[in-house]
Amino acid sequence: MGATFRSNRRIVLAISACCLLGVLPTLSAAQEPVKAFDQLSTRLKVGDTVWVTDAQGREVKGRIRELGPSALTLDSADTTTLDADAVRLVAQRKGHPVGRGALYGLIGGAAAGVILGATGVVSCEDCANSSSGKDALRAGLALGAVGAGLGAVIGAARPGKEVVVYRAPGASGSARLSLAPVITPRTKGVAVSFSF
Repeated sequence: MGATFRSNRRIVLAISACCLLGVLPTLSAAQEPVKAFDQLSTRLKVGDTVWVTDAQGREVKGRIRELGPSALTLDSADTTTLDADAVRLVAQRKGHPVGRGALYGLIGGAAAGVILGATGVVSCEDCANSSSGKDALRAGLALGAVGAGLGAVIGAARPGKEVVVYRAPGASGSARLSLAPVITPRTKGVAVSFSF
């Protein structure tokens, strides 16, 4: 019994370590925005969807139709061509793939199931010839499937992250001041929010 427990414990520890390594997101160095408009072609290509902020602060979303060293043409509600000197900021929104969420959910659910099954928290008392190894496998498969489903749903629901691809020289980051009235039976006031 002691040898089986030690063996199961090693298996649980090895699986747990692998799961933790798989779940931890890899840290990637953030790319700085390009400083020259003619360098946009190193980061973007025709067909990419971008959000462009012009010199007046208006934002236009569109798919790149043409990308040249001095102008950018977007397909949006209508075709819009912006000269390089009129563009202050170009950004993309990177989505969160459903597959990545499902993978993280699968790994986390399977790890939890294996640990619960191996430690005896979840067991199959009605099964003939049940062992903690089989219980760990069954629990890992079941909770892994549940985790994959939940991870896929969460991955699909998360909004994409905005990545600034180009910022014109001298253009600062976007700063916003928001004011909103707050009126309740007990409170009257203004909510102030400042972001940059």
